[in-house]
Amino acid sequence: MKRFFKPIEKEGSAKKPSLSPSKNGAENGDALPEVDVKKVPLKFLTWNANSLLLRVKSNWPEFSNFVSNLDPDVIAIQEVRMPAAGSKGAPKKPGELKDDTSPSREEKQILMRALSSPPFGNYHVWWSLADTKYAGTALLVKKCLRPLKVSFSLDGTVSKHEPDGRVILAEFETLRILNTYAPNNGWKDEENSFQRRRKWDKRLLEFVVQSSDKPLIWCGDLNVSHEDIDVSHPEFFSAAKMNGYVPPNKEDCGQPGFTLAERKRFGAILKEGRLVDAYRYLHKEKDMECGFSWSGNPIGKYRGKRMRIDYFIVSEKLKERVAECEIHGKGIELEGFYGSDHCPVSLQLSEGCKEDK
Repeated sequence: MKRFFKPIEKEGSAKKPSLSPSKNGAENGDALPEVDVKKVPLKFLTWNANSLLLRVKSNWPEFSNFVSNLDPDVIAIQEVRMPAAGSKGAPKKPGELKDDTSPSREEKQILMRALSSPPFGNYHVWWSLADTKYAGTALLVKKCLRPLKVSFSLDGTVSKHEPDGRVILAEFETLRILNTYAPNNGWKDEENSFQRRRKWDKRLLEFVVQSSDKPLIWCGDLNVSHEDIDVSHPEFFSAAKMNGYVPPNKEDCGQPGFTLAERKRFGAILKEGRLVDAYRYLHKEKDMECGFSWSGNPIGKYRGKRMRIDYFIVSEKLKERVAECEIHGKGIELEGFYGSDHCPVSLQLSEGCKEDK
């Protein structure tokens, strides 16, 4: 989502933890330790952290308590904003955290120590990272679960990562989980704005159509509000401009994430992929208090302006098993956002029938 907060402050150094970081996650293909418990994931959490390191430094006790109480099987995180491993000028390793400089080693230690502490020590972690502190995703899966495969691109190639680390796809016996951080549409018809988002949406459509052999749970910051009910102030967002610029195509006008072009493409992805918006499936009415996952800066013209752009999208064959789908933040003061401009969203499935397993 386009940011309206002041620039993130410089991430200063913190006291170096005494606990050396261990590799808490692995690329697909690395052996996972044997586990006694085997089950299908039923509870899921997604959250755009808006810099995971900053959240660890500033909001971790509260978020850890939230996760402990919710106890999800899978946690999908977007906007990790940690750089991929690899020295300057060398090929990057987007599945690993950078640690070739003193500052990066310290930051990795801080982050990995947090992810080794309860409740996060109960999870395996997979990363897909950008070259710099930008974008990036992480997927945490309980150690009692064993994905059949984890990949990092929409074409399912294990060794290939999407640019900026925007995709992690985990396949289980009875379903797939897709964690994505969709690129922001931007304000102009440029390569890194409208054109990039059009290409992304086209590839997503191709992916969901070609992946219909197994039920899908697609989650993350999808950077689109599908209907008027999904924003607090539809007229405000429809008329939004950047420095007075008006795109030549009327369908591209308005707030990124709420242009008619984006909304139409998102609707086509749902229709062609036979997918259901889990939150809207259960919550038919507009909720001005708890119905939005992103909130604008509490100071300025975006105060109180909110959007639902973080989703759980499920295959139609799973919709009858959607027991709960909740947005965990509320109000214009960002309660339950844990320092981010996005709040967590959760999904609970009921047990499937034996023939579905």
